[in-house]
Amino acid sequence: MKVHVLGCHGPYPTAGGATSGYLISHQGENILMDCGSGVLGKLMAVCDPAGLSAVLLSHLHFDHAEDLLVMSYLLQMRGRKLTVYVPPEDESPLKGLLSPAVYDVRPYPEEMDIAGIRITTCPTRHPVPCRAIRLEAEGKSLVFTGDTNTCEGLKGFCRGADALLCDAAFLDSEWKETLPHLSALKAAQLAGEAQVKKLYLTHLPVTHDIKTMEKEAALAFAQTRAVYPGMEIIL
Repeated sequence: MKVHVLGCHGPYPTAGGATSGYLISHQGENILMDCGSGVLGKLMAVCDPAGLSAVLLSHLHFDHAEDLLVMSYLLQMRGRKLTVYVPPEDESPLKGLLSPAVYDVRPYPEEMDIAGIRITTCPTRHPVPCRAIRLEAEGKSLVFTGDTNTCEGLKGFCRGADALLCDAAFLDSEWKETLPHLSALKAAQLAGEAQVKKLYLTHLPVTHDIKTMEKEAALAFAQTRAVYPGMEIIL
């Protein structure tokens, strides 16, 4: 299983960059996880969007899903329809804009298998319904937290993952319990408590020095890196 980072900033991209988007490749098939601003162009440099096996959305905030609106033109011109999975209770206005002519929008089931990958989800704490996503194949596992602050049940969901792709939108000096995201330090503490092997920081703020965020996280969890567009994670 390979993860290609298409975009990793939030809530808006850097110049020429992209917000949340990750291409999961396994057994010759591709799954897109989130499709935020700028992701479609990055995706087209790596694979044909019309050939995706499915799209997994953590939630329907624009920085995680808005490029699906533009992708609809490509799919329409190619005569292709994609299956898109969303949190079952989500009734975001963006959901209503996903044309049924090109998108088969479905709620996440309790468990499913796509391209030989077992996929499960866990609710997180965010202003709108959001899901952490766990992908498992050939004895390896990846957890993507989506957007979350501290959340009951998330530690157990992440337990023992080979890689944790974790929301880290703040330095710890900025973090509050009432905010919609974790800090880099909180992400590292989650990684340690869940006994994961490697931590990858994402949802990175454009306004911050990423090396500083990495250093802060590494104080609590040594195996920490911030992701960047074009990065590949092999599991």
